[in-house]
Amino acid sequence: MSEDRYLTFALGKGRLANKTMELFEQIGITCEEMKDKNSRKLIFVNEESKFRFFLAKGPDVPTYVEYGAADIGIVGRDTILEENRNVYEVLDLGYGNCRMCVCGPASALELLKHHERIRVASKYPNIAKDYFYNKKHQTVDIIKLNGSVELGPLVELSDVIVDIVETGSTLRENGLEVLEEICPLSARMIVNPVSMQMESERIKELVNRLRRQLVI
Repeated sequence: MSEDRYLTFALGKGRLANKTMELFEQIGITCEEMKDKNSRKLIFVNEESKFRFFLAKGPDVPTYVEYGAADIGIVGRDTILEENRNVYEVLDLGYGNCRMCVCGPASALELLKHHERIRVASKYPNIAKDYFYNKKHQTVDIIKLNGSVELGPLVELSDVIVDIVETGSTLRENGLEVLEEICPLSARMIVNPVSMQMESERIKELVNRLRRQLVI
C-alpha cells in the first residue's frame, strides 16, 4: 500500500482515548490537534506519521472498524463482546481493567446454582445471553436496561444483573454482591480484516512497538 495512505484510528471517547494517546506518546506518536480542548474538529491528523484519529462512542467503534471507516479501533473488551463485529482483536492494552459479572443479592446465588428460570437485567444483553445460554445452559429472561442496572433487583424487576464491576462499591452500598464472574475486561486494539491484509506491515510494526512499551 502507498505510504501516502493514512491509517485511521477510532478511539472510544473519554478516559480510554486519553490513556491511549498517552501510550502512543510513549512510542513517539503524537497528535497536537487533539490536545486543544476547545477544538470542534472531528478528525485529527498527524501528517508526519500519516495517522488520522477520531473519537466515537464506545459501541460505535467496532462498527467503524468492521466497515473500514477506521483501520484500527481502541475500545473495551465488553464492547467487542457485546457488538460481536467482524474485527480482529490484536492487542490487550492492559488498562481499563475490570470484570464482567453476574451480581445480585446473596439470596440469588441459589437460583444460579439450581439453574432456575430467572430474570436478568443488563446493558449487555448479548453477553448475558451468551453466558447463560451457551456456558451455563440456563434459561433466563433478559431485560435490557440503559441506566443504573443495580436498580433491577432492588425494585424486583430482575433477580440478578450482568454488569461491569470495577471496585464493587456501588454494589455493596446497595446490598448486592458479585455472584459469578463472566470474564476479565480491559482496553483492546481491534483491526479491520481488510486493513490487516493491505496494511499488514505498518499495523504489525505499530502493534510490536506498543507490545514492547507495555512490558517496560
